[in-house]
Amino acid sequence: MREITVPPTAGLPLQWADLLPWGAGDFAEQLAAWLGVHSVQLECSGTSALMVALRSLKQLRPERSEVIVPAYTCPLVALAIAQCGLQMRLCDLRVDALDMDADCLHLLCSDKTLAVLPTHLCGRVADVDAAVQCARAVGAYVIEDAAQALGASCEGQSVGLKGDVGFFSLAVGKGLSTYEGGVLITRDAVLRDVLHATGAKTKFNLWWELRRSVELLGYAALYHPAGLRMAYGKPLEQALSRGNWVQAASDDFDDFIPQHSLGAWRQAVGSKALRRLSVFQQQIADQTRTRLAQLRACGLEVVDDIAADSQGVWPVILLRLPSQQARDAVLQAHWGDGSGLSLPFVHVLPDYGCYDHVLGAARNEDVPQARDWAKRLLAISNSPWLDDARFARVLANIQAATQR
Repeated sequence: MREITVPPTAGLPLQWADLLPWGAGDFAEQLAAWLGVHSVQLECSGTSALMVALRSLKQLRPERSEVIVPAYTCPLVALAIAQCGLQMRLCDLRVDALDMDADCLHLLCSDKTLAVLPTHLCGRVADVDAAVQCARAVGAYVIEDAAQALGASCEGQSVGLKGDVGFFSLAVGKGLSTYEGGVLITRDAVLRDVLHATGAKTKFNLWWELRRSVELLGYAALYHPAGLRMAYGKPLEQALSRGNWVQAASDDFDDFIPQHSLGAWRQAVGSKALRRLSVFQQQIADQTRTRLAQLRACGLEVVDDIAADSQGVWPVILLRLPSQQARDAVLQAHWGDGSGLSLPFVHVLPDYGCYDHVLGAARNEDVPQARDWAKRLLAISNSPWLDDARFARVLANIQAATQR
């Protein structure tokens, strides 16, 4: 009998009661209270939220045109920047941490810089202070990319508040999902007004809302051990059989980014699911402590939070393996077998090729450390459905690959 298919991330499963159109409060107010912030602004996706942030900052500083991002990040970031009419600059990563290299960032910052995007990749808390210091020196803004870090904190407050603007994603498989959805936060009242005015220009779109609502129903029905084989496992196997790692990692995005308001029913679903999120994240945190100890006892390098006094969230556990050969051997043997192994992203942005048209001059920037990270990273799902026995087998397989 075939084992269950483990999802690539630890997403909060929906319950059928979440789908009922009654019993929900104001999602925005509840989420703001949960995050401990003045208010939140809801958008239709994390990418759309980023575009609202960029367009708002561009209104305030129209003479600036460049946005600095880590060279290893989601391709949607590149598409969003290009669609806002801005030019991306790629910052190399630190040798010792999955974060932007401060020296490289300092050299990239100039009077052309509109914003710097430190990224809390896979829920690991980044060093936003370093980004703020470099940005402030040239009068630029900081947007915290916390798409994968809803619930993470630093110095006792939610991530997204050290910079000028922060955004989260409510996409499929995230800790909290409305299938697609985005959240903007800021401490600055002036920026809050500008973000609201910019976001208000995106209107309700019935076709997109119906589509996302149907997809959310499918997520509720299939995001469980019995349904994931069809919804995730089979498409993954097909992509891997063609040798298409970009498609297998879901890194193949269209240029078009929908922008519309988040419908009332999906907000209600999010509102009811939010009530279970803290307990779910605590369950994941407890599981994480045990598994990190096991991984480290085997001599494996676990990617941890960078910022001091921080507490990330753990949708996946990230490992940096000793070599690309070891990482690829693990993936080729086990990526498609339902064990919950995956990649955050397949390449650094210039190495995809299919996104060169939005990178511009950035495709020629030198990012050797980011490229090394991309070749050696491995993600292990932190879903509770990856039970202890199967995790032990995954760990044994990784050990075998690293000892060859």
